[in-house]
Amino acid sequence: MKKDKITIYTDGSSLGNPGPGGWGVLIQLKDKKIIELGGREEKTTNNRMELMAVIKAFKYLNDSRLGNNGLKLILDSEYVKKGITEWIYGWVQNNWRTKNRKPVLNQDLWKELIIIVQEYEKKNKIEWERIDSHTGVAGNERADQIAVSFAEDKPTPLKDER
Repeated sequence: MKKDKITIYTDGSSLGNPGPGGWGVLIQLKDKKIIELGGREEKTTNNRMELMAVIKAFKYLNDSRLGNNGLKLILDSEYVKKGITEWIYGWVQNNWRTKNRKPVLNQDLWKELIIIVQEYEKKNKIEWERIDSHTGVAGNERADQIAVSFAEDKPTPLKDER
C-alpha cells in the first residue's frame, strides 16, 4: 500500500542577526488542505529560525498523528538542507565540531532535529528539496510571509483546514 505524501514548506526570518525572529510553516496534506504554523523569539538569528521551522513542522506531524506519511520538505535554506543531509554526520563523528575544529553553531537545535528526523525515517521516507527564495513558489512565499509577520510581532492569521 502506497503511503500518502505530505508537502511542507518552511522558512525563518530575523530582523537583525541577532534580533527578533519568526518561523513559518505551511503543511499541505494529501487532500490539498492547508495547515499553517508560526512562532516568534525575541533574540535569535535567521539560521535558528530556519531550523526551528523544520523542528516545529515535524513536531506538529507527530502530535497530530500525521507522522505516518511520506514527506516532501521544501525549504530555501541551504544551511538546513546541507546540514541535515550532509554535514551532520561529520559533526557527530567530530563531537559536534566543524572541519575547522570550531563548535557547531546551534547545536541544541541540530541535536533535537537529528533525533526527530531519525525517528521519522524509521517509518517514512523524507525527501528534502532546496529552492531559491522569493521566486514565486506559493508555499515558500507563504511560509516566508508567516515568518516575517511573526518576526515583526504582527502575526498573520494562520489557516487550519484540517
